[in-house]
Amino acid sequence: MSTPSQHIAFIGGGNMASAIIGGLIRQGMKPAQITVVEPFAETAAKLLKDFGISALPSASPALAQADLVVWAVKPQMFSEAAAPVMPHTGNALHLSVAAGIRTDSISRWVGTERVVRCMPNTPALVGQGMTALYPCPSVSAADKALVEQVIGTTGQYLWVAQESQLDAVTALSGSGPAYVFYFLEAMTEAGVGMGLSAEQAYQLAVATFSGASSLAAASTESPEVLRQRVTSKGGTTYAALTAMEAAGIKPAFVKAMQAAELRARELGDEFGKA
Repeated sequence: MSTPSQHIAFIGGGNMASAIIGGLIRQGMKPAQITVVEPFAETAAKLLKDFGISALPSASPALAQADLVVWAVKPQMFSEAAAPVMPHTGNALHLSVAAGIRTDSISRWVGTERVVRCMPNTPALVGQGMTALYPCPSVSAADKALVEQVIGTTGQYLWVAQESQLDAVTALSGSGPAYVFYFLEAMTEAGVGMGLSAEQAYQLAVATFSGASSLAAASTESPEVLRQRVTSKGGTTYAALTAMEAAGIKPAFVKAMQAAELRARELGDEFGKA
């Protein structure tokens, strides 16, 4: 992957911004090509320590050099954060990682329709992220290529054809790491209850999730077939899956993700009004 030669500004310098910045610098981008607006002193100090980037405490004319502006702010802060930025970034492409905030609101706040909205997830912090992207009609092929260069430093990505699909992405992969951690908690707890140490149980659980995911990624078979291959009728796996089915785990899990999708839509309605 080639290194972006443009100048990139980040509004917000927290975890997701740091994941992208770290990926860019690993690809050879220079700290001088990156501007960050970060009002919190502790977060700004971490950016300086980790990447050699001196963050701006507030928006300034320095933002005018940005070819791309990455919005890494909390959804409820977007409108307020955009007001002082907009006068300096009208010619830039804008990439938003703010959950739920729709492109019509973003375009209104940043003063341009060159907007790409994305939904990343936290494995981006270790270069194993999954990000979905949605471009406004005004976004060019060159704009999309730049976004791919930037997001590609954090892991995989895919483009969706309809913005509403990002709410489903939020429910599936955006919130998804928490589901995995939830199951890791349960598996660890079960292992301890069966006589293993917490460290042993956790190591076994993490390695199993990682290995099974790698196997699924490498296979052309469906997850149903992969599951059947390790499930012998009357065996131990069959006993576990039968108990899960009896407990209604699969429909409960589907219902949980539907709740996440609904909340994503509500966030757009709630914070997109300003």
